[in-house]
Amino acid sequence: VAGARVASSAADAVSGADMVITCLPESSDVADLLAAENHAMLDALPPGVLFVDCTSGDPETSRRIAADLALRGIYFIDAPVSGGVVGAEAGTLTVMVGGAVAALERARPVLECFAGKIVHCGEIGAGHALKAVNNALLALHIWSTAEGLAAAMKAGVKPDVALDVINASSGRSNASMNLFPERVLTGAFPRTFRLALLDKDAGIAAAMARNSKTPAPTLQLAADLMRIAHLELGDEVDHVEAVKLVERWAGVELRS
Repeated sequence: VAGARVASSAADAVSGADMVITCLPESSDVADLLAAENHAMLDALPPGVLFVDCTSGDPETSRRIAADLALRGIYFIDAPVSGGVVGAEAGTLTVMVGGAVAALERARPVLECFAGKIVHCGEIGAGHALKAVNNALLALHIWSTAEGLAAAMKAGVKPDVALDVINASSGRSNASMNLFPERVLTGAFPRTFRLALLDKDAGIAAAMARNSKTPAPTLQLAADLMRIAHLELGDEVDHVEAVKLVERWAGVELRS
C-alpha cells in the first residue's frame, strides 16, 4: 500500500501518529493491547491523538478505555462498522460513531475512505451499543428465516419457492434476500464473519438490555441460540452456518 510502512511493534506503529484505528474481535482485546508490554503502546500515544475503535465492542469497556485515555489527553470515539467483506472492499461500510461530534469530524476524512454512510449515534459507547443491537437482529433474522423455511419445507413448500414469496412480501430481510439465496440454498458458506463473533455481539445486546432493565426476551433468545450454535458448530464457522443447527434439529436440508 502506497505510503504504508511496516512497524516493528504496536508502539512503533502509533509513534507520532495523529490518529490511531483499532479493529479487533472484542473490546477486551483493545484493552489488552493498550496494557501490553507494560503499556508500551499507550505510552507511545502522543497527547492530542485521536483513537478510533472500529471493533464491534461493548459500550461499558469502551467507556472505561475512553476515560483512561482522556487522562492522557487522548481523544476516543467508538466507530464499529457494518457491511461485511463486500462493503469493506467497495468502501461502502456503514460506520456507527459514539463520542464527541468534533472528534467525529476530525476522523471523517479517514472514515470516508472505507465508509459509504457515517452516523453519529450519541456519546461514547453509543456506536458499540447500536452495532450490538444490529447484529442481534441479524442473528434473529437468520435463525427465524431458517426455522420458517424448515417448517414450510415440511409442509411441502420448496425453500426456493418460499423465499421467492417471502422476498416479495412483508417477511423479507437482508437474510432472506441475500444470505439465504446466495449461501444457504447453494450450500456455499464463505467465511465473511465468524459465528463466534455474532455470538459475542448478540450477547452484548442482551446484556445491555438486562443492565438497563429493558424487557427484551427476544434479544436474550437470540443470544442463547447463537451461543448454542457457536458451541455446537465451533469457533471457525461462518455466521450463516448457524442455519445448520436448525436443519439438524428439523431433520431437513435447506437447499435449492
